[in-house]
Amino acid sequence: MWGIIASGVNLLLGFLVRSVVAKFFLYFALYFFVTESVSYLQQSGIFPTSASLSNAFGGIGEGVWYFLDLCGFSVGAPLIVSAFVTRFIIRRLPVIG
Repeated sequence: MWGIIASGVNLLLGFLVRSVVAKFFLYFALYFFVTESVSYLQQSGIFPTSASLSNAFGGIGEGVWYFLDLCGFSVGAPLIVSAFVTRFIIRRLPVIG
C-alpha cells in the first residue's frame, strides 16, 4: 500500500519539478532578458525619442494635418507602431514564435 502512495507522490513531484518549476524559471529568464534589453536599447539611443519624432512631423503642413486628424492619425499611428513592435518581439522569442 505504501509503495502505491510513494509512487503517486513521486509522480506528482516529478510533474511539478519538470513542468511547473522548469517553466517558471524559463519564463522568468525570458521576461528578465526582454525587460533589460529594452531598457538598454532605450538608453543607448537606438529607439527614436519624442524630440526626433516631433522634428520629423514638424515639416508637415497644416492642410495635411487637418486630414490626418479627421482620419484619427493621432490614435491610429501609435496603435500600429506598438502592434508591429509587439509582433517583432513575439516572433523573436524561441518558445512562442
